[in-house]
Amino acid sequence: MASDAVLTVTEMRAAEAAAVSQGTSEWELMQRAGEGAADYVWRIAAGRGVTVLCGPGNNGGDGYVIAEVLRARGLDVAVVAPVEPGTETATTARKNHQGAVQTSVAGLAKPVMVDCLFGYGLSRPLEGAFNQVFAEATASHPYRIAVDVPSGVASDSGELLGEVPRCDLTLALGAWKQAHFLMPSLAVMGEKRLVPIGLDLPEDSARLAPLPALSPPAANSHKYTRGLLAIVAGAMPGAAMLAAQAALRSGAGYVKLMSEHSHPDAPAELVIEGGDLAKSLDDERIAALLIGPGLGRDNGARDRLCAVFDTRVPCVLDADALHLLDPDLLEGCDAARLLVTPHEGELAKLCEAFGIEEEGKLDRARALHESTGLAVLAKGPDTILMAAEGLRFFPRGSSWLSVAGTGDVLAGIAAARLAAHGDPALAAEEAVHLQHEAAAIAGPGLTAGQLAHAVQPAMERFL
Repeated sequence: MASDAVLTVTEMRAAEAAAVSQGTSEWELMQRAGEGAADYVWRIAAGRGVTVLCGPGNNGGDGYVIAEVLRARGLDVAVVAPVEPGTETATTARKNHQGAVQTSVAGLAKPVMVDCLFGYGLSRPLEGAFNQVFAEATASHPYRIAVDVPSGVASDSGELLGEVPRCDLTLALGAWKQAHFLMPSLAVMGEKRLVPIGLDLPEDSARLAPLPALSPPAANSHKYTRGLLAIVAGAMPGAAMLAAQAALRSGAGYVKLMSEHSHPDAPAELVIEGGDLAKSLDDERIAALLIGPGLGRDNGARDRLCAVFDTRVPCVLDADALHLLDPDLLEGCDAARLLVTPHEGELAKLCEAFGIEEEGKLDRARALHESTGLAVLAKGPDTILMAAEGLRFFPRGSSWLSVAGTGDVLAGIAAARLAAHGDPALAAEEAVHLQHEAAAIAGPGLTAGQLAHAVQPAMERFL
């Protein structure tokens, strides 16, 4: 059992079917899920009343188990089920529940509501009595808990299949689902907790990106063995400077900014190098490159990007470089050494350039990687990584990151980590976690400059 696995609907059904084929009954799995979820509800309710909404499927069956556990512990529990159970296991759960069941929420306004109307696998909006019960219950119960996923959420895409009010807590049963880490569903889930039920989960499934496992430099390290990072600036030097500020604090041994501009406010430890770019790049000590922030999109910018590709050094491509990248530029390159870090608009531009017609962040990132071999870090309120190692999801970062320049900071962190070890996917994973930690340190109202300076104390948290 792997607590970091993130499953599709098909994978989850297969994992449950495998458990049943190996001798664990569906009823036993439901009891494990319901009892585990009930423990969370019990602690949150703290003696207060609870209303449990039960649908006709096995998610509703989980609700009956939850209600019976709470009732047996002496809690005031009301169960609302618009229709009778429609599966054998849910029917067993209903019969096992010793309390009353009503068909509407009329007169109910308890402190806590538990949503077990529909779990993973839903493909259409709530209708009729289900929609009415859900709307009335969410309006009359101040604290709301969703079991598995909130009713009205598409588990694989994170799409909202109608109006889905925000809940305070989501309890994932058995394994994480993709919707737990994708927008827009991520925004309505509140806190999230995993309830294991003893499934053997597939080793080749998507995963949560692991936390960084950083280590101090070796005793015999020097600036070049720790990694020389070269950042190629362009028309607008401020963005490249932000990236450099972050890179200086992210573990690279040496950061050099290749720029034709004057930088009077540059920190003393940042080396500024002008002149012929090709000559500057002809340095075998360079371990990684970053190009894109503030680069521009004219022919001169394209020439600078071509010069970077000619080095065949591991590279992070961000911002303007993503608007210039196309099949002609990528031809002959070792895409496995490249990391692209697009936001939603840049991802759409890349897909247009490479003839990719998929819709949605997840499908676009997967198709772009499969078409090009690039490691794709699709960033935003929900961030995913698609690389040769597979699909990786990340917990949601601070919403205060929604300010200009934070993408440049992320690119600088990723490039510094790439210089340190040369692995694009690992650099992406480390960069996202470091940025999230830095945002927590910088606090509300952060600026990109404050975020860049907070990367160094963020590094300490992962040593």
